[in-house]
Amino acid sequence: MSAAGPAGLDIVDRAIGVAEAGDRRDLSQRLAHTRRRLLDPTVRVLVVGEFKQGKSLLVNALVDAPVCPVDDDIATAVPTEVSYSTTPTATLVRGTDNIDRTGAADAETTRVHVPLDKLAHHVSEGGNPDNRQGLLRAEVGLPRQILAGGLALVDTTGVGGLSSVHTTSTLAALPTADAVLLVSDASQEYSEPEIDFLRQAMKLCPNIACVLTKIDLYPQWRRVAELDRVHLASANVGADLLPVSSTLRLRAMHTEDRQLDEESGFTALVRYLVDAVAQADRLSRRSVAHDVLTVTDHLAVSLQAELQAQQSPEGTATLMAELAAAKSRAEDLHRRTSRWQHTLSDGMADLNADIEFDLRDRLRQVVRNGEAALEQADPSAIWEQFTEWLTQQLAAATSDNFVWANQRVQLIAHQVAEHFAEDGGELLPELRLGDAASTLEAAGELPAPHVEDPKLFGKLLTGMRGSYGGVLMFGMMTTLAGMALINPISVAAGLMLGTKTLREDKQSRLKRQQAEAQLLLRRQVDDVIFHVGKESRDRLRQVQRLLRDHFSEVASELHRSLSESIQAAERAANTEGSNRARRISRLETELAQIDALRDEARALLITPGNGS
Repeated sequence: MSAAGPAGLDIVDRAIGVAEAGDRRDLSQRLAHTRRRLLDPTVRVLVVGEFKQGKSLLVNALVDAPVCPVDDDIATAVPTEVSYSTTPTATLVRGTDNIDRTGAADAETTRVHVPLDKLAHHVSEGGNPDNRQGLLRAEVGLPRQILAGGLALVDTTGVGGLSSVHTTSTLAALPTADAVLLVSDASQEYSEPEIDFLRQAMKLCPNIACVLTKIDLYPQWRRVAELDRVHLASANVGADLLPVSSTLRLRAMHTEDRQLDEESGFTALVRYLVDAVAQADRLSRRSVAHDVLTVTDHLAVSLQAELQAQQSPEGTATLMAELAAAKSRAEDLHRRTSRWQHTLSDGMADLNADIEFDLRDRLRQVVRNGEAALEQADPSAIWEQFTEWLTQQLAAATSDNFVWANQRVQLIAHQVAEHFAEDGGELLPELRLGDAASTLEAAGELPAPHVEDPKLFGKLLTGMRGSYGGVLMFGMMTTLAGMALINPISVAAGLMLGTKTLREDKQSRLKRQQAEAQLLLRRQVDDVIFHVGKESRDRLRQVQRLLRDHFSEVASELHRSLSESIQAAERAANTEGSNRARRISRLETELAQIDALRDEARALLITPGNGS
C-alpha cells in the first residue's frame, strides 16, 4: 500500500460512517468506490520490447529472483506479473480477464496455484507452446523491498517485432499501466517499429522509460546509446534512456558489491521505478482528498443551513430565499442534464462513425497494396513474406486506430465535464477499461491459397492437346505439297503450339492462384474489420456508460444536498425554544467532525518532501 494508504483509508472509513449517519447512501457509495481503489494500490509497470531483448532477465535482476524463464532457446509465452507478497507464491490465471482497477474480478476468471519452481513450465514456449494452456497471465508474489510500495512488474510476451500482431494487445494494456519500460539490447540502434511503438505508447501512457540492456556484452554500447538518444529526440519522444546490465546486477546482489551495482546501471532504473510509485501515490492522495472533500461539502450544506436557522430564527426567511435560489440552480443543472447527455451521446455516435471509417480506410489501403503485390508475383513463392507483411500492416493500422480512439475518448470526456465547470468542476472518472483481447489473433491466420501443381503426366497431356491441332493443321497443309501428314514441318508446328499451350496453362493457373490469394486477403481484412470493429464499439459503449453514470451521480448528489438543506431550514423554523440549544450543540458537534475530516483530507495533499 502507498504511503497515503493507511491514513487515507482511515479518513475514508470515517467519512463513510458520517455519510451513513446522515442517511446519504449516495455519498457513502461514492466513498465505498474510493475505498476499493485504496485497497488496490498496485503501480503496474509494463516491460515491453521485441523478441529476446532481455526483458525477463531484467525483471529477475530487479527482484533478485529467477521468476521469469531465461534462456537463449526459451521465449515467454504468457505475461508474468511480479508483485509483493509476504511469502513466495505463483498463480496461473485462466478465463476472461475483466479485472478493473478496484480489484473486482470477472466470475469466469479462475486461479490455480503452482509451485514457484514449476512456473517456467507454464509461461515459456518450451513448456506451453503458443499458450496451449489458455492462460491469461501468471502472477508471482515475492517478499522484496522494491515491491513493498505497491510496484508490480509485468514481463510481457516476447514478440518477433513491435509491428507484429502482439502490438495491439500491448497497446490495449497501456492505458491500464502506470509506467512502461521499453527494453532494447545494445546490439543495434532503435529500429523503425520501436520508434513507431514509442510514439503510440506516449499517447496512451506518458510515463515511459527506455532501457538499453546487455551493455556488458557489447563494447560499443555507448555509441548505440547516443544513436538511440538521437532517434528519440528526432521522434519528439521525451523518454529517459537507461543503460543497464542485468548480469552485473545479479552478480552485485549475490556478492553485495555496491560498486558493481553502480556499474550495472540499475541505480537509475530503480530510482525511476520509485518515482513512478511516488507519482501514483500522489495521484491516489489527490483522488482520495477530492472525494472526501466533495462528500463533506454535501454533508455540511444541510447542517450549516439548519445551524444558521437555529441560531438566527429571525433570518430564516432570508436563508430560505438563498436556499431556494440554490435549489433553483440545482434544478437547472438537472435540466441541463439533457445538454451534457446530448454532448456525450452525440460525441460517442460521431466517434463510432469516425473510428469505423478510419479503420476501413486504413485497411482498404492495405488491401490495395496487397492486391498490387500479389498481381506482380507468384503467391506460392512469396506467401510467407506476404503473410508477415500483412500481419505488420494490419497491426499498424489497428494500433493507430486504437490510439486515435483513445485520444478522442479523452477529448469527449473533457467536453462533457465542461458542463459542470460552473458548479465547481469534477475530476473525471478513470477511463481505464482493462486489458483488451488481441483482436487480430481472434481473426485467425491467413490461409494459404491452393497451389495447382500438375504432375508430369498432366503436363504431357496438356502439351499433347495443344500440339495435336498443330500437327493436324500443318500436316494437312503440307499434304497438298505431296508430303506425309507427319513430317518435320507439322512436328515443329505441333511442338510450338504445345509449348504455347503449356505456357498459357501455367499463366492461367497463376492468374487463378493470384485471384484466390486476393480473395483470401479481402476475407482476412473483413475478419479483422469485424473483430476490431466489435471490440471498438464495446469499449466506446463502456466509456459512454461510465461517463453517463458518473455525471448523473454528480447532478443527483448536488440536487439532493440542496433539497435537504431547505428541509433542514424549515424544520429549524419550527423548533421549540427548549430544544433549540440542544439541537445547536449537536449540529456544531457534527460540523466539527466534518471539519476535522476536511482538514485531514487536505493534509493528504501535502506529500512528504514537497512541503505543499
